[in-house]
Amino acid sequence: MPEVTILVIEDDSAIRQGIVDVLEYAGYHTLEAADGHSGMELALKSKYRLLVLDVVMPGPSGFEILRALKRKRPGQAVIILSARGEENDRVRGLKDGADDYVVKPFSMKELLARVDAVLRRTCERAAPADERGIPGGVVDFQARALRFGGGEVEELSEREAELLRYFMDSHGRIVSREEVLRHLWGLDPDRTETRTIDMHVMHLRTKLRDKDQQFLRTERGKGYRLITGAES
Repeated sequence: MPEVTILVIEDDSAIRQGIVDVLEYAGYHTLEAADGHSGMELALKSKYRLLVLDVVMPGPSGFEILRALKRKRPGQAVIILSARGEENDRVRGLKDGADDYVVKPFSMKELLARVDAVLRRTCERAAPADERGIPGGVVDFQARALRFGGGEVEELSEREAELLRYFMDSHGRIVSREEVLRHLWGLDPDRTETRTIDMHVMHLRTKLRDKDQQFLRTERGKGYRLITGAES
């Protein structure tokens, strides 16, 4: 069975170490972060099956990390940890896309049971989302490949796959270059040459066989928009 990686973002070192020790003893591989800044970086760029996420910590809050993560990886499994037991906070976490909400203090036995349950519930969920339709074929995000009806296959770079997924998850709305830089790649648009997005889009269109922009359209002065099936 492949090793399952769990990311733990928790600023309390004793709690974080306790969680990591329990998870590793149970056979999981762990990644960890001690604040919102390093946590945001790991959450958006690392590969893992489940995120165990504290709410209140230095830097971006757990809710901010959760929202950014769900824009990039809508199907990502997340368990929120918080000392806040109020109903509004629990509802907010679940509404923002968390799979479970554990209120501190909690027993490690309870947390481990929640982790196992969320992993069981979400293991089937991620598979369908990794393959989506494109004109003339499908995109396989797990394999980072475009597969066309005639059997032809085009491989995607990691950036191209991330960009295509982001456009698809935007459901037909216009996505600006600045939004892609900030939310997808974590870069400051004011300090980054936005032509890098144009180059990635150009390569992506070539692989999609979309020279006439029937699928991935440039909206002049605004950004890009993926044309949905209802519009085509």
